[in-house]
Amino acid sequence: MKLTENQAKKLEVKPNTQLSPHLEKCCLLLSANVSYQNTARDLEILTGLKVCHSTQQRLVQRYKFTEVRVKQEVEELSVDGGKVRLRTPVGQGCEWRDYKAVNLHSQAVAAYFQDNQSLLAWVNQQELSEIVTCLGDGHDGIWNLIAGIATKESRLEILDWYHLVENLYKVGGDKVRLARVEAFLWRGNITAAIIEIDGWSNPRADNFITYLHKHHSRIPDYWYFQTEQISSIGSGAIESTVKQIGRRVKISGAQWNKNNVPQVLFHRTAYLNGMLSTTNYLQN
Repeated sequence: MKLTENQAKKLEVKPNTQLSPHLEKCCLLLSANVSYQNTARDLEILTGLKVCHSTQQRLVQRYKFTEVRVKQEVEELSVDGGKVRLRTPVGQGCEWRDYKAVNLHSQAVAAYFQDNQSLLAWVNQQELSEIVTCLGDGHDGIWNLIAGIATKESRLEILDWYHLVENLYKVGGDKVRLARVEAFLWRGNITAAIIEIDGWSNPRADNFITYLHKHHSRIPDYWYFQTEQISSIGSGAIESTVKQIGRRVKISGAQWNKNNVPQVLFHRTAYLNGMLSTTNYLQN
């Protein structure tokens, strides 16, 4: 039986609901990790109460998950992209689309589907350090997005060291020579690295030199940055975030209605931020 508006007011819950606030929170906690079908199954095992998978889905879609406002100054962050599979008509091939995620290191994460402006607005509303370190891989889309964070003067952009080395060894050839180039790059000596590579009869070497020129300003003295603990030198934090989001949005067989994807991402990141277990966090 659904509560009337007057009954709901007295009990301080939402009108026309069949679920208690605590039961709704249990549903949201479970469905942030597994499919709606499995959520319904697990909930019945844990509580003896039946809430069907369609109700689980509607519950997620109608909630407003409040955006996190971090309590400490943001000194560094990283940005990367992930993919989500969209539902397509029967007989058509699967369709994957990108979303962007950001990790404010050790503080909070967020993800937005085809909405870069909202991601930038969320980051820029935080209390950013006078100099904020922004880490990313070599993709143009990531750096175009980072360009909207803070100001050019206050951003310290760093190319992820591990992606840099990965691209170096794709050049191939003499491993001893590649190791010398890696040593130069580790100390941020791009000129010496290019001199070492220049003249290799390998089109991949030319491409790598172009890559170094393109990211010249983002390649610091990695050894110094790590030794003095100035900042992170790799974007592992955001790569981990994308993998954790993928554990929900890319579960076996998952296909999503395009219009529902933003809310699914808000739901998952609210869980990753530890907000779903916070008293009075959830609001209709």
